[in-house]
Amino acid sequence: MIKAKAEKEVTVKDSSKKVNPGMRKPGSGTVVNTMTGGVGRRKSSVARVWIKPGKGEITVNDRSLQEYFCTQETQADAVKALVVCSAKSLYNVKVNVEGGGPCSQAGAVRLGIARALLAKNDGFKVVLRENGLLTVDSRIKERKKPGQPGARRKFQFVKR
Repeated sequence: MIKAKAEKEVTVKDSSKKVNPGMRKPGSGTVVNTMTGGVGRRKSSVARVWIKPGKGEITVNDRSLQEYFCTQETQADAVKALVVCSAKSLYNVKVNVEGGGPCSQAGAVRLGIARALLAKNDGFKVVLRENGLLTVDSRIKERKKPGQPGARRKFQFVKR
């Protein structure tokens, strides 16, 4: 014998209370999400990236790109996907990044922006793929082995 479970009536409460007020269309209860996101990882850094149509403002951890990344190399590396797609002045970018050092954080931001652009527009896939911006660099730090001072380093041999 198989017992049929009685279906319960589900009531849905007003969901506008749970929605971020900045994402709500004024004058209606519908949610309009204009932001597209992407996640980038490099070494031990993780970057969460959101893009939306705008004037080209880039904020990293609530600071400007030039303030957060000190060197020209890391700044250029972080926005390489926007430059390649000629979309630097089309989107506002908001990034949360943590872990690792400045170079690995810039690499994580680059991958996150590339994935967010791809989610926004599939036409960018060919350009991003040609420049190697969708390829994940999976190299990470090798673990330390037991009985050794480091990952590959051995203790010095003592003859006597």
